[in-house]
Amino acid sequence: MKDAYFMRQALVYAEKAFAAGEFPVGCVIADNEKIYAHGCRQATSGIRANEIDHAEILALQALYQTTALDHPENLTVYATMEPCLMCFGAILISGIRRIVYAYEDVMGGGTGCDLQSVEPLYRDKAVEIVPHVLREESLELFRRFFSQPENNYWKDSLLAEYTLSCR
Repeated sequence: MKDAYFMRQALVYAEKAFAAGEFPVGCVIADNEKIYAHGCRQATSGIRANEIDHAEILALQALYQTTALDHPENLTVYATMEPCLMCFGAILISGIRRIVYAYEDVMGGGTGCDLQSVEPLYRDKAVEIVPHVLREESLELFRRFFSQPENNYWKDSLLAEYTLSCR
């Protein structure tokens, strides 16, 4: 299945983020055959996290340097964690109409947003959401992250508690 293949590629970028001491989120943007852009979460370690350098945003920025955005309706975002509201909004505005994610973000996931209750820029976008593709693989990576005492990003959060108690 192509969704599993591309999600495995997103997991490679999540592992890269984890290896760099960052929050383990990876993202690829692909059509049915090729990856056009990728990103992994950055700037979560240190005293103050940068809340803009999300994997999806970095992948979208890379996508804008390609010609693939000429037909965004043919693309899918594959993210190892459910996109937040910021990323969800940026994906919608880009014209991409399909989002596949691995692990649900119980603290800040944006894909459950009721688009009928927001302004037309977002409300008029049809988007297909496919959750839980390779969920266990992504969940395990987040468990590893939250289990390491040196990782302070969202350490005592609802997300950390949920992740460490998930079975």
